Amino acid sequence: MTQREISIAFQTDKRAADYIALAKLVDDYAFDAVTVYCDAPYHPSFGPLLLMAPYIERARIGPAGISPSRMHPLDIAAGAALLADVARAGVYLGLVRGGWLADHGIRELKPPLTAMRESIHIIRKLLAGEAAGIDGRVFQIAEHVRAPYPLPKRRIPLQVGTWGAQMAALAGELADEVKIGGSANPALIAWMAEQIARGEERANRPRGTVKIVIGAVSVVDDDRQAARWMARKAVALYLPIVSKLDPTTEIELELMRRVQVAVNAGDAEGAARLVPDEILDRFAFAGDVADIIQQCERLFDAGAQRIELGTPHGVANSARGIRLIGGQVLSALASDFS
Repeated sequence: MTQREISIAFQTDKRAADYIALAKLVDDYAFDAVTVYCDAPYHPSFGPLLLMAPYIERARIGPAGISPSRMHPLDIAAGAALLADVARAGVYLGLVRGGWLADHGIRELKPPLTAMRESIHIIRKLLAGEAAGIDGRVFQIAEHVRAPYPLPKRRIPLQVGTWGAQMAALAGELADEVKIGGSANPALIAWMAEQIARGEERANRPRGTVKIVIGAVSVVDDDRQAARWMARKAVALYLPIVSKLDPTTEIELELMRRVQVAVNAGDAEGAARLVPDEILDRFAFAGDVADIIQQCERLFDAGAQRIELGTPHGVANSARGIRLIGGQVLSALASDFS
């Protein structure tokens, strides 16, 4: 049977005590992974993960994902090794090219594909206890450089987050997973599998070696309409951008222009009212428990190996949504796939 996993993801905008409370809550349920984001200008991933790790016994944990333009691969490897030392059920490491970097004064490393390839080389070498020397186009590290800290006992799986064909092919060569972030569209999975396969073929890896993860904004509540309204407001903020990235979805340009105008004007409700149901369901998980189960089933049937349900989870608060997902969605899906 194809691997089918559910993970849950959090924005890094919380107090230390809140990260700990969330860790204790999610550990009550059978999540396969717990993720935190690494978006500027929020907390970088490793701090929140280190706070959460002692309280999570069931799920592997990791960032999705860190941009090498924001954090040097030397520091990414060191952070991953330290996290692996305290994580009870394992660690994974997500890398991304990065979005909105210029808005936050971060200069993107270019060319992006080369920066990612060299970053993966450096991180893999360091975490394996090997010399990470490289005279690359982007990074130059002396031949003698090795990790001076305790190394992970287990190999850390590497995820690349992308919507792009070339980056997906690179992941097919070098990574363990590809994450499509900001989507709940089953049609995108087959397209992504084809892009990954190009890289798998180049590297003489069997097709399907690299798993596909898909995730987006998630809002679940007994009040279906309230959940979908809240998700609409969240999706409207990023829809004009991600809608351009999905090669399987055609959205009227004038509609996206109107959404962006409303967002820029701070009119969240006006922007939300413009998002039709069909588009909402392609870019978010939204509704009652039955809605979320059905969306997950469609994605698994399309070939996803892991579905990641992202912030904000619930209408009133995140905890309420997590309890519905953990207590009802996970059990229903486990029953379906047993």
